[in-house]
Amino acid sequence: MALSSNIIGAVNFVAMLLSIPVIFAGIMLANKADNSCVKILQFPVIILGVLILVAALAGFVGGFWRIQWLLIGYMMAMLVLIVLLACLVVFIYMVTSRGGGHPVPSRNYWEYNLDGYSGWLRQRVTRSYKWDRIRSCLSSTSICAELNQSYRSAQDFFNAPITPLQSGCCKPPTECGYTFVNPTYWISPINNAADTDCVQWSNDQTQLCYSCDSCKAGLLANLKKEWIKVDMILIITLAAFIAVYVFGCCAFRKAKTEDLFRKYKQGNAYT
Repeated sequence: MALSSNIIGAVNFVAMLLSIPVIFAGIMLANKADNSCVKILQFPVIILGVLILVAALAGFVGGFWRIQWLLIGYMMAMLVLIVLLACLVVFIYMVTSRGGGHPVPSRNYWEYNLDGYSGWLRQRVTRSYKWDRIRSCLSSTSICAELNQSYRSAQDFFNAPITPLQSGCCKPPTECGYTFVNPTYWISPINNAADTDCVQWSNDQTQLCYSCDSCKAGLLANLKKEWIKVDMILIITLAAFIAVYVFGCCAFRKAKTEDLFRKYKQGNAYT
């Protein structure tokens, strides 16, 4: 029983370590300007990581100190958490499997449209009362100001690998025909295009294209890119958790068998 209990404790110590990538993924999202403004995924990921850490700690204590009820509770809790983690992995895949951008002639960056993105994800962003808060949050960041510090000439900017969020929010759409002055200041053409985003553009540094659909699409593209990275971390962690859980269950069954065999031997010794 002692050896198997030590194995269970060691397995759960590994599970505690595996909770770190989940918590890290949530913190990584929370530190991104776009995710910190939207606030959809980071808190569920962090909470799930903390719950896994607490459950693994309970299993670690139960294994080394042979607290059977704590081990049983741990097994049940970890099974639920593995299912929740699997559901989160599938959910992220479903909402990021659609949508994308298109290249722009003579530009290194892409531009983005709202069409094609997950309806659920669009609703989290495009509803007016949500976008008003998000727009205010984005305009308070330095995502556009950074462009002015990095690129002086038009050609340098056109060759720049700017993010989808910067492409959609910090400049007018290329099809509008604006003339470059600097990354966030453009001269309007005489005959402005009928596209709504062309009219929405403003050289006011607090406005820019934050009211444009292209900005919403750029935000979704940014979220998609970052969420896919998080999903890869969660997939790898999920596979490791399943392996650890199965190994822990085997060790727990072995410990129970050893305990029953020990009691059986003790019973025979007294007869």
